[in-house]
Amino acid sequence: MYDLFFHHFNKKIPLTDEEQELIKGYLTVKKIRKRQYLLQEGDVCKASAFVENGALRAYTLDENGTEHIVQFALEGWFISDMYSMLTSEPATYNIDALEDSNLVLLSRSAVEELQKICPKFQAFQLQLITSAYIALQRRITSSISLSLEERYQNLVTIYPDIVRRVPQHMIASYLGSKPETLSRVRKKMVGR
Repeated sequence: MYDLFFHHFNKKIPLTDEEQELIKGYLTVKKIRKRQYLLQEGDVCKASAFVENGALRAYTLDENGTEHIVQFALEGWFISDMYSMLTSEPATYNIDALEDSNLVLLSRSAVEELQKICPKFQAFQLQLITSAYIALQRRITSSISLSLEERYQNLVTIYPDIVRRVPQHMIASYLGSKPETLSRVRKKMVGR
């Protein structure tokens, strides 16, 4: 069950068999069905989830009940409400499954313990945080400086699996658009 997790880990920081077994002792496997919540707004996020297979999304609801998707996670990606996990404050995001999914969970206490006893785990965490920060910075920059068409084209180019597997109305939400507007943009792009 941990194959993709350790493949992902070893690509960044190679582990010995002993280190891998040590880390495995801190991991928890969880299966969730399509539409099942991993986390609901208001609950405290207790773990970060690595997607072995399946697809999840993180989103928030505004006062009108409109969803605003902030992240998708497919195979090989992590997802959580990091603020809630690190502060133990209530989550601001809902996280649910878009497909039946198999997850590897890392609790906050497991992360803290592994950082103390396994230097390679600490290096791996630093790489993950750095990559997440860069991705967030790029997303903010594109949100304020690119047109919807350019943002959609970037999504198609960089993450084609998301476009193939996620419903169009969710992609529109992620891009900060209404589904009808994204549909018009897509038709315009196809017409060229």
